[in-house]
Amino acid sequence: MQALRVVPAIHYFDTFKDFNDEFKLGKGDILVTNQWMYDPYVKPLGIDMPVIYQEKYGAGEPTDEMMDAMKAEMDKYEFDRIIAFGGGTIVDCCKVLACDIPDKVADLYTGKVAPKRIKKLVVVPTTCGTGSEVTNVAVASIPSLNLKKGIADEETYADIAVLIPESLQGLPDKVFATSSVDALIHAVESYLSPKASPFTEMYSEKAIDMIMNGYKKIIAAGGNTAENRKDLLKDFCLAANYAGIAFGNAGCAAVHALSYAHGGAFHIAHGEANFICFTEVFKMYMRKQPKGKIEVLNKMLADVMGCDVDNVYPALDEFLGKILEKKPLREYGMTPEQSAEFAKSTIDNQQRLLGNNYVELSEAEIKEIFDNLY
Repeated sequence: MQALRVVPAIHYFDTFKDFNDEFKLGKGDILVTNQWMYDPYVKPLGIDMPVIYQEKYGAGEPTDEMMDAMKAEMDKYEFDRIIAFGGGTIVDCCKVLACDIPDKVADLYTGKVAPKRIKKLVVVPTTCGTGSEVTNVAVASIPSLNLKKGIADEETYADIAVLIPESLQGLPDKVFATSSVDALIHAVESYLSPKASPFTEMYSEKAIDMIMNGYKKIIAAGGNTAENRKDLLKDFCLAANYAGIAFGNAGCAAVHALSYAHGGAFHIAHGEANFICFTEVFKMYMRKQPKGKIEVLNKMLADVMGCDVDNVYPALDEFLGKILEKKPLREYGMTPEQSAEFAKSTIDNQQRLLGNNYVELSEAEIKEIFDNLY
């Protein structure tokens, strides 16, 4: 069994200027970013290269329509290398846009056309959540098909991943919360995955430790604000990357699989959608298989929070709730009847993720989880 594989070369710089000094951005490059990231970090450097502002093509998480529009704009320029400087939306879009695009991006997600890389890709994440810079996963919603789905292919790996903690300074409080909770769930799910190895477990454990203890410091300082986390940006930047390495090898599972149903239906931020179903999935795991690796994980989490291991999930909801509010799905617009619909959609469309579950979950058990989340 393959124990560990990290495909992109990983570089680390304290500032975007340091990154540019080494990579010499300019002719032959195209930058995909947000203007609020471009203005403070790139504009002062006077780099001569075309820039695509993602927000001009749609808000929120990636859609095939957004990528089709971005491709039409990118086709106006000659370039060999894409610099993806942004959060999960930009990174996932660029993994696809670095490929030979058919008439419609949706054809890649439905499997009609196989991805084929034609451009070099450098990914510089500006959130501390997806770890997408080191994975081959590119998720998008396909509104015309009422579907949210991921591609995971050799052709969708970046060539180079670049970590720059400076770029996390301007994160809004909620974006920091949703992205870092997502990283925590990456670490936890990959730790329990049947594909985990001693190497991926090492990355998972370190990410869990850094994120949970970082949260403790933020909470002790008075809550989730830029001031209270400013000295922890390097830790969260690295932890998200470690979690990305772990889940890029061992995979995520039911939490992510379930989250696509309500996340897509109600346009909930990815990390928030994961957080909603996090502990309910793990309660189901415990009901089905309370002995084994999950006991080690529960003790790990309980030790950080200083709670009794038998109370770990309520304690975790309370602890993480000080960083990110958790709400029932009815507050997003879910009806009780949608539990069955969401469960069927999960079974039908998310087998890539469900194959990494700690224990197998039936459609009826997934429906029960959604019932509990209502």
